[in-house]
Amino acid sequence: MRSRRFIISGGGTGGHIYPAIAIANALQLRFPTATFLFVGAQDKMEMQKVPQAGYAIKGLWIAGLQRKLTLDNLLFPFKLLSSLWKSSCILREFKPDVVIGTGGFASGPLLQMANSKGIPTLIQEQNSYPGITNKLLSKKASSICVAYPDLERFFPAEKLRLTGNPVRQDLLDVQTKRAEGIAHFKLDPTKKTLLILGGSLGARRVNQLVEKELPFFINQGIQVFWQCGKLYWEQYQKHNEQLGVQVVAFIDRMDLIYAAADFVISRAGASSVSELCLVGKPTLFIPSPNVAEDHQTKNAQAIVAQQGALLLKESELDAQFESVFTDLLTNETLQTDLSRNIQKLAKPHATEDIVNEIIKLIKNPETQAF
Repeated sequence: MRSRRFIISGGGTGGHIYPAIAIANALQLRFPTATFLFVGAQDKMEMQKVPQAGYAIKGLWIAGLQRKLTLDNLLFPFKLLSSLWKSSCILREFKPDVVIGTGGFASGPLLQMANSKGIPTLIQEQNSYPGITNKLLSKKASSICVAYPDLERFFPAEKLRLTGNPVRQDLLDVQTKRAEGIAHFKLDPTKKTLLILGGSLGARRVNQLVEKELPFFINQGIQVFWQCGKLYWEQYQKHNEQLGVQVVAFIDRMDLIYAAADFVISRAGASSVSELCLVGKPTLFIPSPNVAEDHQTKNAQAIVAQQGALLLKESELDAQFESVFTDLLTNETLQTDLSRNIQKLAKPHATEDIVNEIIKLIKNPETQAF
């Protein structure tokens, strides 16, 4: 029997890329001789992150539609046709057993062509409110792995599998790494640590808030570890000169910074929410309102509804931030309740459960459609 072959498509943001890599790593453990190919969007971050993880990747000339009239929008039909044609060529040449999509621009044309060729496809939907691409793809997808319940209103119920989102496996034991994390990041072990996460690119409004509130944090006697994102590094790195403040563009050891943190302020991207459920730190979500279908707010609300986190909208920050954060900082009962409740929502075996679903879809090579 030939070695298994898998194509995985996901990109645009870390929230699509890292789940894709986590699935590939888990599949590789099950199938050590398997061959993997990633398909992403040209000029997006997956073209660097995937090779760094040790996998081959091909890029499509594809991008999403903008909310206003732009040259990119005028080019969209041509990009789509180009990507559909290239996806068909990739599928014909690579002959995958299964095609897996974790979201992002490139997953649309690739999975569409795989569906048209009768190749089994699996969608991994990270958010509580799916985007239009996955809704369309779901009609012909073989299986749909989701992180939130009650998505039957968007997807065919018989295809749904509630698995959770793939997460970094090194987060499963962060409770044992606190001393290592404090030492690694040269933190003061006598002070509480506030971790601020704005996503891989950064969050403009969160960064503005943190800069404004730095005197407030310092007066509260806490130290700040601030991931500002690569787009904002030049603007905010100057704050590294302040005692008790560390600013970084990107965090290479998320397990150790989670272990060292006492409180977290974070956007509410699906991967971040899933990681925070695992690590169980008291969290304040500030969702981005500038995403499709406002899905970050819906992600955060799903946790808040179970008393697992606090939520402030960007429009509420100026009026309410200091009072809400002070309550979190001083109310130990609230801290304990938030930690306990968010951990109840964790799905530590998500990656393994998704791989099990993929394995169910593998067809006999002789019956594969090409």
